[in-house]
Amino acid sequence: QVQLVESGGGLVQPGGSLRLSCVASGIIFSSNVGGWYRQAPGKQREFVAHIIPGGSTNYAASVKGRFTISRDNAKNTVYLQMNNLKPEDTAVYYCRSPPNYWGQGTQVTVSS
Repeated sequence: QVQLVESGGGLVQPGGSLRLSCVASGIIFSSNVGGWYRQAPGKQREFVAHIIPGGSTNYAASVKGRFTISRDNAKNTVYLQMNNLKPEDTAVYYCRSPPNYWGQGTQVTVSS
């Protein structure tokens, strides 16, 4: 049984930083794509970033240069380092791995 568990969300002021974690069981992240998506209130879920088994990464244009996705193979964990956060980054952030495994989500709120 595959399980993805996110953590690290919270309330942060604009310009602040957060690091999200996604721990996997039942799959090995070093052999699978690990990705982050987000869903803001009233909006569709959207792609944020992913990292492939070889280590290459891809980002949505809206977060490129501010967010960094990484992976710790020993901990079977994918991270999302979020810097210079903006109010429009407020959303529930979900971890995902193909074909269709999702975590439960973690809330990120950027507000003064």
